[in-house]
Amino acid sequence: RTPVVIHRAILGSLDRFMAYLIEETMGKFPTWLSPVQVKLLPITDRNNEYTDKIESMLKELGVRCESDKRQEKTGYKVREAQLMKIPYMLVIGDKEQEDGTVAVRRRDGTATEVMKAEDFAEMIVKEIKDRA
Repeated sequence: RTPVVIHRAILGSLDRFMAYLIEETMGKFPTWLSPVQVKLLPITDRNNEYTDKIESMLKELGVRCESDKRQEKTGYKVREAQLMKIPYMLVIGDKEQEDGTVAVRRRDGTATEVMKAEDFAEMIVKEIKDRA
């Protein structure tokens, strides 16, 4: 009798696909596929309540988001989010809180755009839905 080993690797092809996807995109997944789609970055503790409000709104719409409320410099938080390759960062300060807006910064850092929080929510939900 010859011993026979039966090997089943259901996840093997999935692992190879994920490795290929990560390698091809260099970790910069499209927004719809990113584990964290939006990172909220309040500038001070005064902005935490407004940040929580925006985070709740986005989560209700199905957007995967996190907030970074650590007492670090804003530039450090932005750089860290860029290294994590998060598609959108929302910088929230006193001016944004007063106006009901958010400063939207894209992963590539090309431009910062200030827009109403509701408009941003509408834009990102459409982008995720269209898988753009």
